[in-house]
Amino acid sequence: METLVRFLPLGLTDFLLVLTFSLLIGLSQRRLNLHKDTPFFGSDRTFTLIGLFGYILYLFSPKDFSLFAGGGIVLSIFLGLSYYFKINKLGDFGITSIITALITYCMGPLVMLTASWFYVSVVVVVLLLTEMKSTFVELAQKMNNDEFITLAKFLLISFIILPMLPDSRISPEIGLTPYRIWLATVIVSGISYLSYIVKRYIFPESGVVISGLLGGLYSSTATITILARKCKKANTKHLTEYITAMFLAVGMMFIRLMIIIAIFNVQVFLQLVVPMIILAIVSCGVGLYIRRGNKAFRDLPDEPEVVEEVSNPLEFKVALIFAFLYVVFTLLTYYTILYLGSTGLTILSFVSGIGDITPFILNLMDGQFAGISLSLMAASCLQATLSNNIIKMIYAMGFSGNRKELGKPLFIGFSILSGVNLIVMLFFL
Repeated sequence: METLVRFLPLGLTDFLLVLTFSLLIGLSQRRLNLHKDTPFFGSDRTFTLIGLFGYILYLFSPKDFSLFAGGGIVLSIFLGLSYYFKINKLGDFGITSIITALITYCMGPLVMLTASWFYVSVVVVVLLLTEMKSTFVELAQKMNNDEFITLAKFLLISFIILPMLPDSRISPEIGLTPYRIWLATVIVSGISYLSYIVKRYIFPESGVVISGLLGGLYSSTATITILARKCKKANTKHLTEYITAMFLAVGMMFIRLMIIIAIFNVQVFLQLVVPMIILAIVSCGVGLYIRRGNKAFRDLPDEPEVVEEVSNPLEFKVALIFAFLYVVFTLLTYYTILYLGSTGLTILSFVSGIGDITPFILNLMDGQFAGISLSLMAASCLQATLSNNIIKMIYAMGFSGNRKELGKPLFIGFSILSGVNLIVMLFFL
């Protein structure tokens, strides 16, 4: 491509790019107004000529932008007159096409003065925003009054509270700082919030399987608890779907842990990436195998829905609880290693699986513990997931009311997963 460009006349590449991008924007405007009976401003030819007009005026005065600025003023006057008649004749106050025309006018300087990634990004954003109008309308209709407050909370804890916190140790012996405590909270809350948004607005009426996948990114323990409660009154033919969703949630837990570990400790991530991927595949594979083996499911007209939702991940109460658990596990890990060494860490990794293992793994990745090798840290993570999956099996059976239909597939499935977990831990570490 570079060799071809060298043989082209000077400036021809920029000229063709300006024409192409302006034409694409014009085509999107024409398509947007294709079925409108009322007159509209501009089309593919108009926007192409606007882009060419700006490009020519910039070439005549590239140093002081005088001609380009004058042309922009003239264009703005015409656009203003068009907008004035649009309001008076049609009662339409939309200004999107006018802003798009002004951006198209700037296409020449953009192509000639900025990096390719920037001007291509501008064109992509313009095309997406003009084409996704109906999508944004539907999204706004789905959003309730609390969603923008929730988003404001995320911005608050991420970009206001976090930078204000000091990164100095609370105690000289323990590598625990207010900044790192809140950073861990922000990262975990952010991943959960993304899952929450996808579940609420992209798959608002998703069935059990999708709920299990997305719930695993949010919290696999909470998801399994909710699914198990639903199993109490669920139709026997639908139980396979709930079991599948549980194993998919566990599989997504491994993906979630890989993301968190990669953020905090790349060296441990490199040791765990293969074992974690294997465990994620095995967990999802077990769930899908159970689903495929259920012949009765093929005759079911509809997939059951999960109506109950977990708490908003950006509630300050949830964030403070996580921060508290992070501090607790940091102290436990430090004093366990101090007095019991690596044996104590092994015991603690199994004990942490009783609850949420994320605080334990996070402080292990972020902490600086003397005498603890990377291999031992990686092994502790896998030990925590092993005990946590056993607890999940107990939760699944207990909260479902110990239904007979669930006992055997859950026991076999979690036994396979636990066996593979133990094997990869011994083989890789």
